[in-house]
Amino acid sequence: MKRNNWWLAAGLVIVGLLSTGCKLVARVHADEHPAEVTKIEGSEFSRVTLTEKAIERIALKTEFVREQQLPRSTTRQTVVPYSSLIYGPKGETWVYTSPQARTYLRHKVEVDYIQGDIAVLKSGPAVGTTVVSVAAAELYGTELKVGH
Repeated sequence: MKRNNWWLAAGLVIVGLLSTGCKLVARVHADEHPAEVTKIEGSEFSRVTLTEKAIERIALKTEFVREQQLPRSTTRQTVVPYSSLIYGPKGETWVYTSPQARTYLRHKVEVDYIQGDIAVLKSGPAVGTTVVSVAAAELYGTELKVGH
């Protein structure tokens, strides 16, 4: 009988240690913040910095602002993917640029016209600038703390 009690006690200790370990792992993940929003001094904008895991979860993708000659046009125009555009509550139009890895800034743009999945810009970030093409709405919600 004593031998059975020893195994029972050892089993309870192991179960206790495992459950404590699970709680510690859960607490570490709970303390992890997927996004950091930092107000940019002297402006209405904030810098949004995401963890790698957050980028993966929202399937964020980027492309470059580029010049392209569209059909029926005689000049090259500055374009971004239509999916890059975010519309504000007063009709203003934005894209999110990425000046460095995992960092995103909202940038005002003026759209000339939309052709298919391309937005032709009158004004906006320079050609070659990295812009978010998938998950811009999620960044906008994060920046404005929608749902927090």
